[in-house]
Amino acid sequence: METVRFIISAVLMAGALFTFITGVLGAFRFRYVLNRMHAAAVNDTLGVLLAIAALVIAFGFTMTSLKLILIIIFLWLSSPVSSHLIARLEVTTSPDLKQEMEDRRK
Repeated sequence: METVRFIISAVLMAGALFTFITGVLGAFRFRYVLNRMHAAAVNDTLGVLLAIAALVIAFGFTMTSLKLILIIIFLWLSSPVSSHLIARLEVTTSPDLKQEMEDRRK
């Protein structure tokens, strides 16, 4: 049973690592701020979910894993809302938004 838990947690941790790497590369590669925000938001929600789920499975279901599950719930409630508000602020305060969007299509 320990081997199965280790394999499942290792696969989840590898998925989290892949998500973190692609999120960081996306944040550096994209030029437009909203694209960078999307890469960071995916990195924040999916990567942390996979990493904490791997920890919960690796340590078993204890009081610590309950706390980790509560952290996942809090992050899944707060991170998309904060990312959306920051992106909305960018859209409302950027005077050159239409020009930047037209430049991206070419």
